[in-house]
Amino acid sequence: MSEHAHDHDHEHDHLHEHEPEEVPEDVEAEARRQLALAQIRQYGDPALRMQAYEVEGVDDDVRRLAERMIALMEDAQGVGLAATQVGVLRRVFVFVDGENGPRVLVNPRVVEQADETEPDAEGCLSLQGVKVPVERSLRLVLEGIDLDAKPVHLELEGYTARVVQHELDHLDGVLIIDRTDDEHRKDALRILRPRVVLR
Repeated sequence: MSEHAHDHDHEHDHLHEHEPEEVPEDVEAEARRQLALAQIRQYGDPALRMQAYEVEGVDDDVRRLAERMIALMEDAQGVGLAATQVGVLRRVFVFVDGENGPRVLVNPRVVEQADETEPDAEGCLSLQGVKVPVERSLRLVLEGIDLDAKPVHLELEGYTARVVQHELDHLDGVLIIDRTDDEHRKDALRILRPRVVLR
């Protein structure tokens, strides 16, 4: 999710005739978002239902994958993205960690999870146009490794805890429609299922 500055520099308000007109920032951002979404697997793609494999070692391929995923996540204006969403069956996900910006976690695993849960509406870059209530733990402790193969220990709560639980689900082929109630699932599937075209 990106915020656009609303302050304009007045000296640029009057463009000289020979200068090309600038494309508004929001139009450009929307174009980037659509391009990114076109590279993210959408509902119905088999990769979204597959289980990702442990990463044997962090190499240049994994680093390139993580870089691409961060760029796609940011362009798509998302807050998390799992490798399965780009068709790669490896246990890697990226997410926005509040003020710390984007982070990468390789071979993530939950080592502690609060019993206390809370429902909230969730959307997904792979399920366009769908928002459903999902019950998630309010706090959890995650471990994994970073792109330098160094151990990572994260204690997360609230919104960030929700985001990483969503991404962990992706690595196991689980989607938000699997975690919601029947009524919301049916509504979501009506949006997601391709319309039958009668000729």
